[in-house]
Amino acid sequence: QGRPVESGGGLARPGESLRLACAVSGFLDTVHYAIGWFREAPGKRREGVSCISNRDGSTYYTNSVKGRFTISRDNAKKTVDLQMDTLEPDDTAVYYCSAFPTSDLAASCNHGYPPGHWGAGTQVTVSS
Repeated sequence: QGRPVESGGGLARPGESLRLACAVSGFLDTVHYAIGWFREAPGKRREGVSCISNRDGSTYYTNSVKGRFTISRDNAKKTVDLQMDTLEPDDTAVYYCSAFPTSDLAASCNHGYPPGHWGAGTQVTVSS
């Protein structure tokens, strides 16, 4: 098991879309794990954006992204992707992917920094 590796960040205008991918080979088959996307903006604490459970595929979204972001697994590519639509300037942050053990998806994702395996992050900037 290596560490997760993020890709797909970049610059977008408000209202546009970006898709992030997290390569998590080695973690997708661990039943008691979840895969999540977290973000950290300058001067703000890291927050959980969206997470998906390996056990049953259940998902969690923080309120500010509900209806705009979608998390999904691609078993063929062994990635967990985050489709981000209708981007807003407040979505600007470094986005991190993590594979972490959990028995409570919402609590772990909401924690913002659950103990686990973390990627190096990818920058997302939303600006006109």
